[in-house]
Amino acid sequence: MGLKTLWNAHVVPRMIKCACGAPGIAELRGGIVPQAKGRVFELGCGGGLNQPFYDPARVTAFAGIDPSGKLLDYAREAAALKGWQADIREGIGEQIPFADNSFDTAVCTYTLCSVDDPAKVLSELRRILRPGGTLLFLEHGLSDEGGVARWQRRIEPLWKPLMGGCHLTRAVTAPVRAAGFQVDRSDHKYMDGMPKWAAWMEWGAAVKPA
Repeated sequence: MGLKTLWNAHVVPRMIKCACGAPGIAELRGGIVPQAKGRVFELGCGGGLNQPFYDPARVTAFAGIDPSGKLLDYAREAAALKGWQADIREGIGEQIPFADNSFDTAVCTYTLCSVDDPAKVLSELRRILRPGGTLLFLEHGLSDEGGVARWQRRIEPLWKPLMGGCHLTRAVTAPVRAAGFQVDRSDHKYMDGMPKWAAWMEWGAAVKPA
């Protein structure tokens, strides 16, 4: 097993769990995840970092996928602590292993930055949502300030291999619209206490047209 494989299998999951569990990011999760209701699917559920924010009174069923076996261990532990049944599987967003129109809500947090094909992933999320279903998204990405964006492009080639393929320069809300969702609510800001090149956050709710 090569160094890159060892790094991605053992070091990156721990780094992601630590970074994505920071207090400021947890606060943003707390504003998005509790909106989930009905049959809920979470893309990139590994780490279980969203689990504390789901409202069991609103969620009737929960499923999720993640490509990292180590992060899936964390997710299953978090689901067990919550005390609910959860269908948590290994998988990738480009091939979500669930049928069309299966879910009322899809949740995607800090995941689109690292998938191979964001457009395909968003197409898959649209496919598995029922007509009128909601995509809740929260991601970091490309700043709308030209100077910051230039630094993101410079740093990204060094950042990606250290962080498991995470991109700094992907747009967030515009691709959601391009995938055929109607964006009902969206917002953005720089996260306090982080360098601007890593701090641009966007979040919102988008509906699959009926």
